[in-house]
Amino acid sequence: MHLKYTILTQKGFLARPLQRMNQFSLLNNFSSVPSKYREELDSFGTISVPDEKYWGAQTQRSLLNFEIGGVEERMPPPLIHALGIIKLAAARINHKHRKLSTEISSAIESAAKEVIDGKLDDHFPLVVWQTGSGTQTNMNVNEVMVLGSP
Repeated sequence: MHLKYTILTQKGFLARPLQRMNQFSLLNNFSSVPSKYREELDSFGTISVPDEKYWGAQTQRSLLNFEIGGVEERMPPPLIHALGIIKLAAARINHKHRKLSTEISSAIESAAKEVIDGKLDDHFPLVVWQTGSGTQTNMNVNEVMVLGSP
C-alpha cells in the first residue's frame, strides 16, 4: 500500500479520493454515464471509479471481473442491510471489549445504520454472480461505509 496516496478523514477512516479522470469503460450496471472519476489504489494498482459512487477499487474490480447480469440481478438489498446489522453488532461488541475506541465505534455504527436503513442502496452494484464466499459484497459494504460515512 502506498501511504502517500492515503488520507485520513475526520471520522478516522482511510480514504483515497485522489486524481480525476475523464475516460472510463462503463459496464451495463450503470444507469447513467458518470462524468468524473477518481483514482482508487489497491494492491493491484490504480483503477478509475465513478466519482459519485461510494465504492472503491475492490468493488470496481469485481464489476470488471463479473461483467454478467444487470441491475435486476444485483445483490438483494435485504442481504446488504443484514451485512450492515452484522457490522453494527461487531462495532458494538469490539467497543465493549475495548478493541475499538469510542470515536471509531461511533463512526462505524453511524455508517452501518445508513446501510441498514437503505440510504446507501445505490452504492451496491454487485450482482449475485460472483465467487461463492461473498468476499466482493463484503468489501463493497466496507468501502461504502468508509467513503459514504456521514
